[in-house]
Amino acid sequence: MLLAIDIGNTSVKLGIFDGDKLIHTWNLATGIHRTTDEYGTFLLGLMEHQHLLPPNVEGAVLCGVVPPLITVFVDLCHKYLRHKPLVVEAGVKTGLRIQFDNPREVGTDRVVGVVAAHYLYGKPIIVIDFGTAITFDVISRDGTYIGGVICPGINIALEALFTRTAMLPRIELTRPVRVIGKNTVAAMQSGIVLGYTSLVEGMVKRIEEELGDKPLVVATGGYAHQMARGTSVINVVNHDLVLTGLRLIYERNKRDDT
Repeated sequence: MLLAIDIGNTSVKLGIFDGDKLIHTWNLATGIHRTTDEYGTFLLGLMEHQHLLPPNVEGAVLCGVVPPLITVFVDLCHKYLRHKPLVVEAGVKTGLRIQFDNPREVGTDRVVGVVAAHYLYGKPIIVIDFGTAITFDVISRDGTYIGGVICPGINIALEALFTRTAMLPRIELTRPVRVIGKNTVAAMQSGIVLGYTSLVEGMVKRIEEELGDKPLVVATGGYAHQMARGTSVINVVNHDLVLTGLRLIYERNKRDDT
């Protein structure tokens, strides 16, 4: 079995693969002050609940956008699983051609998600990740990563409305029945849900025009399903895209090292 770890700004997603099959996933809150032992205790408890034994984990792979936690999870793999994990970073073989001014600037989670999308769905592709930030990553017809777009995430916008205004409340994020809100909550729901839907549709259209092609649009991240229900431009939703990409990169590097 293989343990895959995706360390995000909001949550840490863990997955266990048996061969190429993802058999269990878990989400933990990202906490930069949590220790190796705290996260190790969480992991062992989750594995025990699913009757998984640490000795059966034969390897580990991780990527992350929170540098302090990368060290924590590397230590965790050493201490609790007796494995040195593969950390996806500069120099690791991904099989992806990156056409970017400075390839090291591309977040490893974005690279890993694109690797999975390219493998699963072909090309050309737009990968939209609805995370703490919303990212659009573009693969051309010849299989090259040519760049992308970064926007503030939905939760960031919600939090800004609540904390930076005196009269606006926290709201539940549900799709409104009409654009023109008849009360404050409905107006905010329209602005966030329908506003971000329009952002997605507009950016996809602009990317298509610049690309001169019609890519498949793949969505991942926390709000992917909710956003996909409100627009026809998203073709596929895959919440496990980054975990799948981690497995593919681990297998590529293990194969090349043998």
